[in-house]
Amino acid sequence: MPMLSVIVFLSLAFLATTTISGPEPNPTPADQFLSAHNTARSDVGVGPLTWSPKLASNAGQIVRAQRDQKECGFADMGSSPYGANQGWASYPASPVEVVDSWVGPKAYYNYTENACAPAHECGTYTQVVWRKSVGLGCAQAHCPKGETLTVCLYYPHGNVQGERPY
Repeated sequence: MPMLSVIVFLSLAFLATTTISGPEPNPTPADQFLSAHNTARSDVGVGPLTWSPKLASNAGQIVRAQRDQKECGFADMGSSPYGANQGWASYPASPVEVVDSWVGPKAYYNYTENACAPAHECGTYTQVVWRKSVGLGCAQAHCPKGETLTVCLYYPHGNVQGERPY
């Protein structure tokens, strides 16, 4: 019987010193965008991006304007000083889903030739992993028919002709 009480005592002592915490708080969309980008960058040995409130604010202005004036179509980013990726989904897409869709073309990117396989586009992927980009800001608009428009801006921009992304 004394052995049983020792075991019970040790179990109670263990419980008394163990911290039990609740579930982790849900990550913010900014955290989700940043984490998904930085995972893809880490996979190829590129340093992490940092979140830029300024870029996020600019991305927010773009998606709101596109939602309100252009029926959730893509924005013309031709004169922007930033790199950009845009995504459109016919449903409420999460930040991770959108970034994963941009990283997907990695399967078609040939680093040795610094080129994408014929009939494929790799620009969204190379922008995500562009080694000289250090700042990121993203925003999403939920459109009237349930679509999601996403814009991420990068500073400095990537996809410089003749340069490798990493």
